[in-house]
Amino acid sequence: MSTPVLTVANLLTMSRMSLAPLLVVLILWGEMKWALAVFVIAGITDLLDGLIARWGQQQTTLGAMLDPVADKILLTSSCVALTWTSGLRTALPAWLTVVTLSRDAIIIISVVVVNLTLGRRVFYPSMLGKLATLSQLVSVGLVLMLNARDVSWPASRFVFQLTLAITIGSALHYAYLGTVKRGEAPAA
Repeated sequence: MSTPVLTVANLLTMSRMSLAPLLVVLILWGEMKWALAVFVIAGITDLLDGLIARWGQQQTTLGAMLDPVADKILLTSSCVALTWTSGLRTALPAWLTVVTLSRDAIIIISVVVVNLTLGRRVFYPSMLGKLATLSQLVSVGLVLMLNARDVSWPASRFVFQLTLAITIGSALHYAYLGTVKRGEAPAA
């Protein structure tokens, strides 16, 4: 019997992907309280899909591929919207968005190159990579919260600088892992 593709965990992941356009539209319309609510809902679906997949024995290859894609779609669209939407009291700094997007692009291109030249390889996220994603999500959430409350917080720049440092550290770590390990051959 084959493993079902449309598990509850995978449906939650796909719902998170579908929330990204709504989040961007709400940001563009200046509906920051609703945007924050959608972002929180997306975070809850991220937590739930992982728990359900593990505890409910719903781990699938599709889910393993979709989950990081859903995270990147949500994070990338949020970063772009919160950086270049006019009228925000607090915007995400362009330098942070550029570094975040560049890191992700470099990782994706590297994985493709390694897979094309060495054959199929699996790359597992590192703890530093997960920390980078978490810090980026915290930065996005902070900007959404500040705009939803229509306040500014001067110390937010330190959060952004810390996120930048972790993101750069993660990129360098992945570059090191990519040159040393080049991923693992998938199990037969």
